[in-house]
Amino acid sequence: MSAGAPFVELSHASLVYGEGDAGTLAVEDLDLRIDEGQFVSVVGPSGCGKSTLMKIVTGLLPVTQGTVRVDGTVVRGPVKIVGMAFQNATLLPWRTALDNVMLPLEIVEPHRRRLSAEYPAYEQKARSLLDTVGLAGFQDRFPWQLSGGMQQRTSLCRALVHEPKLLMLDEPFGALDAFTREELWVVLHDLWAARRFTVILVTHDLREAAFLSDTVFVMSNRPGRIIARRDIPRPGPRRIEDTYTPEFASAVHELREHIGRERAL
Repeated sequence: MSAGAPFVELSHASLVYGEGDAGTLAVEDLDLRIDEGQFVSVVGPSGCGKSTLMKIVTGLLPVTQGTVRVDGTVVRGPVKIVGMAFQNATLLPWRTALDNVMLPLEIVEPHRRRLSAEYPAYEQKARSLLDTVGLAGFQDRFPWQLSGGMQQRTSLCRALVHEPKLLMLDEPFGALDAFTREELWVVLHDLWAARRFTVILVTHDLREAAFLSDTVFVMSNRPGRIIARRDIPRPGPRRIEDTYTPEFASAVHELREHIGRERAL
């Protein structure tokens, strides 16, 4: 990637589901630039195309028009430098937390070809990652022995164990209770602060977006377009207490106003 170029760049990107008159324009003329190491959130009304945006960035769906670049390369298929986590942890029930975390190492190159020869080092890396998110002592538990919050912590570790340059998160905490969700905001923030990978978070939770992000993009009703950008100052490490400040409330209120206007259309 050339100096100064965005790490993720969408230029006039549109996507139509289906063909001909029966096709549905899901996102239209998306222009989006994200620098390496940024934490970005995407919010908007239900059905606006937030998840579609994720799919075109990761190369799971080709754009109908426009261009998508990641790390300086035009996206023409699945992007290999991505880690992903979703609302449901989707852990394999027959594998322990540790074995679930190590799963990408069995699939993603160059780790796949190194895994057998360097297994102890990789296992220690996975254990250390689980320790970092508060799961020391739970590495050998199966998913059914873990709470929902523990399962989602494990899912985050699995998304990060192969050191992806881009982390894509689709409502990762949406199924959790409010207290667990806030705990995991801090866990994710601290992981990001320590490693500075690039993050795109899709969420309906405006407090979550404002707490975690450097920048929040707001999408319109379908067909989804970027209609607003809100930068969130980050003077230092964030803590839940920050969510009670006037500055934080103002940012959330501004985002809510944008989405409220779209929903009223």
